[in-house]
Amino acid sequence: MDDTDRAILNRIQSDFPLALRPYAAIGEEFGLREEEVLQRLRRLKAKGIIRRIGGNFVPDKLGFVSTLCAARVPEDQVAVFSAVVNAYPGVTHNYQRDNHFNIWFTFIARSMDEITSNLAEISRKTGIIGILNLPATRVFKIKAHFDL
Repeated sequence: MDDTDRAILNRIQSDFPLALRPYAAIGEEFGLREEEVLQRLRRLKAKGIIRRIGGNFVPDKLGFVSTLCAARVPEDQVAVFSAVVNAYPGVTHNYQRDNHFNIWFTFIARSMDEITSNLAEISRKTGIIGILNLPATRVFKIKAHFDL
């Protein structure tokens, strides 16, 4: 990763251009062609430096609800359970932790009833019961921007 890669990553983390051709706009700022910006980002993604490029939205401002979920999943069932959970379009994060509740994921949907129904369906499909549904009662947002 060179200084130009770092500059591009700093630029897109918190202030992605809202433009018809955002990668061309980024390129213009750094004296690069649009295709070069795209090539650099593809390379960084292939190396695992970038996981994804996409928007982050505040669910309740768009008429959605969100919750944090936790499940106790036997080690030999983690891959299958995670694949079932990840098949739901409202799941935004899914990760394993070193804890009795070892799988944690966030779920966004139009209503808490929809989330509750989806969690029951996940339990039926996987045999994992007692998935915790932990909706936020108060939201604390921090801005995570990594100065590269």
